[in-house]
Amino acid sequence: MPNVTFLVATLLLATVAFVIGRRRAVEVGGPRRRDLHSLPSYYGLYVALWCGIPALAVGALWMMFEPGIVDSLVLDALPAGMVPADPHQVSFLQTAIRRLANAAVIPSDADPALIAAAAHYNSLQQTASLALAAVLLAVGIVGLVWARSHISPAMRARNRVEKLIMIALFVCSCLSVLTTIAIVLSLIFESIRFFQAVPITDFLFGLEWSPQTAMRADQVGSSGAFGAVPLFLGTALITAISIVVAVPIGLFVAIYLADYASPRARAVVKPLLEILAGIPTVVFGFFAALTVAPFLRGLGGSIGLDVASESALAAGVVMGIMIVPFVSSLSDDVMNAVPQSLRDGSAALGATKSETIRQVVVPAALPGIVGGVLLAVSRAIGETMIVVMAAGLAANLTVNPLEAVTTVTVQIATLLVGDQEFDSPKTLAAFALGLLLFCVTLVLNLVALHVVRKYREKYD
Repeated sequence: MPNVTFLVATLLLATVAFVIGRRRAVEVGGPRRRDLHSLPSYYGLYVALWCGIPALAVGALWMMFEPGIVDSLVLDALPAGMVPADPHQVSFLQTAIRRLANAAVIPSDADPALIAAAAHYNSLQQTASLALAAVLLAVGIVGLVWARSHISPAMRARNRVEKLIMIALFVCSCLSVLTTIAIVLSLIFESIRFFQAVPITDFLFGLEWSPQTAMRADQVGSSGAFGAVPLFLGTALITAISIVVAVPIGLFVAIYLADYASPRARAVVKPLLEILAGIPTVVFGFFAALTVAPFLRGLGGSIGLDVASESALAAGVVMGIMIVPFVSSLSDDVMNAVPQSLRDGSAALGATKSETIRQVVVPAALPGIVGGVLLAVSRAIGETMIVVMAAGLAANLTVNPLEAVTTVTVQIATLLVGDQEFDSPKTLAAFALGLLLFCVTLVLNLVALHVVRKYREKYD
């Protein structure tokens, strides 16, 4: 059963349970419903939750284990000797069977045993879907009948519903935390495997990045260079350029919107600025590669500068434009949060509007502004498409913004493109870079949180 069909069926079942539960509450509550502890809708929600949640849990477990069970049954039905001993070859065999099962037209040269296995696979899938539908219906009906039988005027339906919702929210919170922990652990374990092959000192302090390892012992270039300093430097250079562009523009836009713009102008400028944040990064990459980079190259050539066709300056400028909404929106929000009484007090002392902004509004909103800037830095560090299209892939050890550089995220994407085996330093280097990038962004977020908490002012 497809995931969407499963969710829709569960939702319809819960809706029916809600109607039945609410109707039962109306029946036991009397003509004026004065004897009911809670509103009838809470009784309906109580029955719907007891009907839907067990069905969702059973369906999730079913869909988690069903693929493995079906694959195992299909492999057991194959002729003796056709199933290889190598797990990788078994995976390829299962993939071939699935492709035949999903193919609209079966190739004429396909193995008859695989064709029979694909037909068996489709049969098992249909049987599993019907069994899942029957199980969901049975579980839902059992939950519905049980919850409906417990409805009484004295039952605290509202309290029970709120408790169930609180438990559901707690489970969702735990899932998000566990997901984060799983991501971190996966990065750590794979990075440990990488550092077993490449010394951590060579990775952190090496000046050459050429992660090309040989597949055979006699192949040329059998040893790669995994010094990540050029990647760190390129990331820092492009991020610095983007911040130099984004912070002044974003801050000036925020000041205009907060203190100078009329309500009509703000109603136009603010949404347009928010649209800028919703443009896909690949569009910014096209803009950088087709417009900004040629313009900078022509401008540099007119004054005698040699600007590369792919440069850190082009990528940094466009990335700065991309993160302007992050700085301006957060700064605008914190400036509007500054009480009007502070502005009125400054004006009463004879300060002009510009003096009030410089000496009162901006210092009062400084923690939020700094937090927004650091969040924008984190966003810039994690950008990939703009750098790929505007700055290139060359890992040059340079601080010249007119030359081509690359970043950590670009190299991660490059290393993991195509079919890779996760047992070579070349592929495992992506996890080491990801762990380092995670640590850097985590530190920036912690610094932003510390700044906001330490220097935050509370006004009445």
